[in-house]
Amino acid sequence: MKIDSPNIPRELQLRNFNDIFYEEDPELEMCEINDSVFENEVVERARLSKMVIRNCRFNNTDFSKIDLIDVHFEDCDFSNCNMSKSSIHRVIFKNCKLLGVNFTDSSFGNVQFDQSVLNLASLGDSKLEKVVFQDASLKSTDFYDCKFKKVDFNRCNLDEANFEQTSLKGIDISSSTFNVLTVSIESLNGCKVSSYQAIQFASLMGLKITD
Repeated sequence: MKIDSPNIPRELQLRNFNDIFYEEDPELEMCEINDSVFENEVVERARLSKMVIRNCRFNNTDFSKIDLIDVHFEDCDFSNCNMSKSSIHRVIFKNCKLLGVNFTDSSFGNVQFDQSVLNLASLGDSKLEKVVFQDASLKSTDFYDCKFKKVDFNRCNLDEANFEQTSLKGIDISSSTFNVLTVSIESLNGCKVSSYQAIQFASLMGLKITD
C-alpha cells in the first residue's frame, strides 16, 4: 500500500526539544532535533510539524492531544507516554520504542511504524487510515473498537493482541505471527490470513480438524 510520506524541507534548523517551553504556544516546526532528553514532562496540545527527530527520549511524558504532521521520528523512546486524543498524520516512526504508549481515541492517517516496538500499547477507540505496521512488535497491543481503513500488518508479531469489536475486513495479517489472538469471530469476516493461521483460528474457536 502506498502512503503519503512526511513533507519535510531539506534545510532544517538544529534545535533542542526543550525549546518547546520557550514558545508562546507549545509548538515546534521546521527543525531537526537530535539526542534530546524530555522525560516525565507534561505538555498538552503540543504541535510538531515538518521535523526530523532522532535518538530522543520522551519516557513517561504526557503528550495528550498532541498534533503531529509531517514528522519523522527515528531511534526514539516513547515508553509509557500518554498520547491519547492525538492527531497523527504523515508521520514515520522508524526503529522507535513505544512500549505501553497510550494512543486511545486518536486519529492516524498516512502513518508508518517501521521496525518499532509497540508492545502493550493502547490504541482503543482510534481511527486508522492508511497505516502500515512494518516488521513491528505488537505483543499484547490493544486495538479495541478501532476503525480500520487500509491498514497493513507486514511481518509483525501480533501475539496476544486484542482486536475485540474491531472489524478486520480487508485487512491482511497473513505475513504476521501470533500464538494467541483476541478477536470476535464476526470481525474476521473478510480478513486475509495464511493457511496456517486459518488452522490457528479454527483451534481458537474450539474446532477439531481431522484429515
